[in-house]
Amino acid sequence: MKNRVLKIVIPCVVALFALIVVLNCFTVVDAGHTGVVVTLGQVKEGTLQEGIHLKAPFVQQIVKIDNRIVKLEVETEAFSKDLQTVATTLAINYRVDTAKSYSIYKNIGPNYENVLVTPAVNEVLKAITAQYTAEESVTNRALISDGLVDGLNGKLNAIGLYVTDVNIINFDFSEAFITAIEEKQVAQQQLLKAETEKQTAITNAQAEAETIRIKAEAEAEANRVIAASLTEAILENNKIQKWNGVLPQVTGDNGAIIDLK
Repeated sequence: MKNRVLKIVIPCVVALFALIVVLNCFTVVDAGHTGVVVTLGQVKEGTLQEGIHLKAPFVQQIVKIDNRIVKLEVETEAFSKDLQTVATTLAINYRVDTAKSYSIYKNIGPNYENVLVTPAVNEVLKAITAQYTAEESVTNRALISDGLVDGLNGKLNAIGLYVTDVNIINFDFSEAFITAIEEKQVAQQQLLKAETEKQTAITNAQAEAETIRIKAEAEAEANRVIAASLTEAILENNKIQKWNGVLPQVTGDNGAIIDLK
């Protein structure tokens, strides 16, 4: 009985072991990845591309590196040109160069994001933020984003990391700075309102003065036309039309009234 069991178990164990060995002879590199071959701790130069590959069972390990665009979110603080604290949240899109996957793994390891990318983001952001005042940082987001892309690629491309895009999710400032900005905006609005009211008053005064000038010119023109039309004959005729037929009376030296009839 015992021999019969052994005859059944041993072939099964051998078959299972053979299956495990066969399965360990193959590896699959997923789409968008490269495989770094590690043989007993030694990193082999070059990478495996997408697809199925043979490997030495048990002695070779295939480390898969993601070469697709990866999003990294970083929160950091920096000082602006006017020494304001600017808390910034960034979303960085980057990828690993397929040709340098093995060197990155060999020289840095799988934790290259924390070892290289995040410190580089902090360093470049601090340098760029120092070029702008806190208020300018808000109005120059696009320039800061472009500067971050250029600065990060300048530091990381040689290693095999490429930044494709940087999005500034948020700028945050101290409560004192936000209060100062709000007070400045209120003051500017009040100044604008006063300037508008002043300009309106000037415009109204100018309009009124123009109205008076036009009216005066019209009256002067009317008087000129009337004066030009009054000839001596017309004046005499008006006198005759208005005379009531009574001669004027004058007073003598002794107070007596002399009738000029």
